[in-house]
Amino acid sequence: MDSSTLLFNQLKAAEPFFLLAGPNVIESEDHILYMAKHLKDITSKLGLKFVFKSSFDKANRTSSKSFRGPGLAEGLKILEKVKTTYDVPIVTDVHESIQCEAVGQVADIIQIPAFLCRQTDLLVAAAKTGKIISIKKGQFCAPSVMANSAEKVRLAGNQNVMVCERGTMFGYNDLIVDPRNFEWMREANCPVVADITHSLQQPAGKKLEGGGVASGGLRELIPCIARTAVAVGVDGIFMEVHNDPLSAPVDGPTQWPLRHLKELLEELVAIGRVSKGKQQFKIDLTPFHD
Repeated sequence: MDSSTLLFNQLKAAEPFFLLAGPNVIESEDHILYMAKHLKDITSKLGLKFVFKSSFDKANRTSSKSFRGPGLAEGLKILEKVKTTYDVPIVTDVHESIQCEAVGQVADIIQIPAFLCRQTDLLVAAAKTGKIISIKKGQFCAPSVMANSAEKVRLAGNQNVMVCERGTMFGYNDLIVDPRNFEWMREANCPVVADITHSLQQPAGKKLEGGGVASGGLRELIPCIARTAVAVGVDGIFMEVHNDPLSAPVDGPTQWPLRHLKELLEELVAIGRVSKGKQQFKIDLTPFHD
């Protein structure tokens, strides 16, 4: 069995859920190593299957003046150091087909951003790396769309695919999380992940001094969405975590504070252990008689 299929099977079997977590973007090698160390320590103590996440380039920032990250070459070098230093799998995102081969040399999971979830050429290029493919559901998409996106990966010869709910546009500057999507996305016949941080973004909803806008967010509601997702029975949780969210250069309003991570995960593990959300409720519609 190849390493990607082995990891994929481990993630599918993880109880009560697996965790994809890390800072939104690579700020520096020292910061990434610091975060990876603490995240591994916390998840190891809780017995959670953990994959470290960070991005080498944020290609869809609201403003072209915003921080994007170190870029492909330097970013992959840093992520590879995390992988070898702490012996953890890596998930990172791609935005162009030409990036997939290089990213596949380092990442164990290649993430397809929500805005690009229907881009066939990108999905196929990612699939052909042989790595696990995680597809974020577009904020503009019905959950049923994800079955088609997952099938594009499978038809390209890669069976190791998962789908991720990250909220649905609700007006111009807000997202809403519909818990029904956690159920409906199972029609893609693959693991379902809940992104409990990006789903609380308020896209381009924060006005900046001097003009312009940036994305805001509702960090205080992260536990609410996390509890809901775990109770419903998702297979995995995706969350962005930072030791100093107020200083984070990207998505600070929706990164969860590192100091509170263990406390939140302990609660989610407890919910997951008592929930029957992964089991389909059998409804009997025959007439009831005493």
